[in-house]
Amino acid sequence: MADERTAVGLRSLLPYLKHHRGTLAVVAVLSLLGAVTTLTQPLLTREVLDGLQARQAVARIVAVLVTVLAAGAVLGALRDYLLQRTAEGLVLTSRRRLTRHLLRLPISEYDQRRTGDLLSRVGADTTLLRAVVTSGLFETVTGAVMVVGAAIAMMLLDPVLFLTAGAGLALGLSVALVFSRRVRPASEAAQTRIGEMTSAVERALSAARTIRAAGAEEREIRTVETSAEEAYRAGVRIARLEALVGPAGFAAVQGAFLLLLGVGGARVAAGTISVGDLVAFVLYLFFLVMPLGQALHAYTQLQTGLGALQRMEDILAVPLEADDGSARIVVDAPVAVAFEGVTFGYAGTSGPVLHDVSFTVPYGTRTALVGPSGAGKSTLLQLVERFYDVTAGTVRVAGTDVRHLPRAVLRAQLGYVEQEAPVLAGTLRENLRLAAPAATDAEMLAVLDAVNLDDVVARAPEGLDAQVGEGGVLLSGGERQRLAIARTLLAAPPILLLDEPTSNLDARNEVALRKAIDTVARNRTMVVVAHRLSTVVDADQIVVLEGGRVVAAGRHEELTATSELYRELATNQLLVA
Repeated sequence: MADERTAVGLRSLLPYLKHHRGTLAVVAVLSLLGAVTTLTQPLLTREVLDGLQARQAVARIVAVLVTVLAAGAVLGALRDYLLQRTAEGLVLTSRRRLTRHLLRLPISEYDQRRTGDLLSRVGADTTLLRAVVTSGLFETVTGAVMVVGAAIAMMLLDPVLFLTAGAGLALGLSVALVFSRRVRPASEAAQTRIGEMTSAVERALSAARTIRAAGAEEREIRTVETSAEEAYRAGVRIARLEALVGPAGFAAVQGAFLLLLGVGGARVAAGTISVGDLVAFVLYLFFLVMPLGQALHAYTQLQTGLGALQRMEDILAVPLEADDGSARIVVDAPVAVAFEGVTFGYAGTSGPVLHDVSFTVPYGTRTALVGPSGAGKSTLLQLVERFYDVTAGTVRVAGTDVRHLPRAVLRAQLGYVEQEAPVLAGTLRENLRLAAPAATDAEMLAVLDAVNLDDVVARAPEGLDAQVGEGGVLLSGGERQRLAIARTLLAAPPILLLDEPTSNLDARNEVALRKAIDTVARNRTMVVVAHRLSTVVDADQIVVLEGGRVVAAGRHEELTATSELYRELATNQLLVA
């Protein structure tokens, strides 16, 4: 999906810098004081040289010069430390802001964006903002102060030499600026390529076992290498532009210096200026050139940082999951969940996946959803959770349209176990407390025992603090599924939405899990996408879906007699996922 794009500029940095205003003000003062000490040095040097030429005592002036040099060094060190600390704070602020936004995007955004690219925006792009402060924004400002101060001093010392040096510098710097302005779009393109490369790596690593089993390592390596080569070429384009900026600036400095020596030497020989004046002027030229070079580099870095900021702002411009509902849950409503003429289609698909679906789930009952793959069973659960909003019709929870309920209120009523049963990297404790942060160790151990996971705790010396690995890789498929279910059971919400809860379980663990679900489901409502016949035979209601439509509904015995599709599924003892 294309980003809604608003071009960013320095003004876009203000939200990131507002928490560091005090420190930045101190840095600005230190920078100005440092510039004053630097600009004083050529004048003091001239006094020393003129004093030596006139055979006068210069000890006092030398002492002042050394003091000024030392003060400049101290001011510079303090300024650089504060600037670096502020830059790190800026990176932290931007990562916090971006992460908070990313985790609240509509689910449909995750469907259409690559995870690796989002990771790149949080990692690589935010890092580039550091250069905006350290070698971008403030070096540009302090460099400008130095340039103006040095230029004024040079003009006062000798207007002829000032015009001579200025003409050479202006020509070279104008060429350098032309190339610098092209850095920002090149940098943005490079960061996009890095995001694509990160996505390719993330894709390969997340499916490492599948790739190995398929013998597809070389093909995946080539895919990643292709992305890396594109990132390389984008980086080379930036390097080429930056390389053109450097020689242009260097040529300008060399030309101005040689021209200055020739004209200045002639004016000293003619007695128009003294040797001390010429030395002071040369020093001022260096003090003018160095900040000009720094400012030019800083401008390039600033463009690079703004390119990264553009990518961040593109994501921050994406609207968050809307949560403008104000209705309340009706505690004594007779119906827990109701679908009324629901039609729905995913963005980017050719047509609806659900067509005019209607049925109700009374409180305290169990409803099973069955049907062939692609019938829309999992989609119905996601509409209840309001991961997506219906295209037409209404989904109600406790009699209230879910679109009128605040999402936090709605989801507090629901316990949802996804089809893939994802497990978060970390410990058993962290996974269990995801939906029940106040759960005690005793409660966690009890729910693990209920889903037959007590052996996982027993075999690990760390107990509840045992690591489960990235995506739960240290657990078996069945253990991951049971842990995901235990996480939901521990929160004990009034409505349970289970998407194929026993698909990865053997018979023994399926029986244990069914008992655990039966225990926690007392006085609760359950909607379960069924994979096995044993899951549905005792359901209060079975809804049969095909092609996104309800084709039958009733109890097991009734449907066996009246629904050909259900009878076919039941005969095979395995309902298609």
